[in-house]
Amino acid sequence: MTMLRPFLAAPLPLAVLFLASAAPAAARPEVSQDRAAPAPASEKPTRILDRAAARRLLGNRGLTLQWIDWNTRGTASISAKGDSWRLRGAQFEAGGPGRLFLDGVIREIGKDYFLFQGTISITDTPDRGRTCEATKEWRFAITQNRPYYRLREFEWCDRLTDYIDIYF
Repeated sequence: MTMLRPFLAAPLPLAVLFLASAAPAAARPEVSQDRAAPAPASEKPTRILDRAAARRLLGNRGLTLQWIDWNTRGTASISAKGDSWRLRGAQFEAGGPGRLFLDGVIREIGKDYFLFQGTISITDTPDRGRTCEATKEWRFAITQNRPYYRLREFEWCDRLTDYIDIYF
């Protein structure tokens, strides 16, 4: 941990680049090294209130929607452009039509939560023809020492409880 200390005090882009290079190749986020172009106004800097939580989120191990499968995880990719972090995720039902998509920016990372501004879309699960999509700010949090962040808004679409989890 003493090796990380100088990097954790560094400005965010350097810390993100270091964390990405320290991760195994399969878990590395796509990190843009283009610092010359400022982020669009819609992509404000991600507020990192807890560096350990930021590392945990960068090293995530995929996501699930319980209607699709808790055993076969989808992917959750974190990338950084300047000081703004983006989350894109997807899970597909094996042999079926069910789909989960997430796309947006991470606004804030705290000790046991993160705020995601973006779109969540669920289609054809648990029943064919079901479509749920919303774009807004979402809160994911760790509760009861579980090894994942869970979307804290459960019945946001049609009164079905949708558990969306991002594992670490």
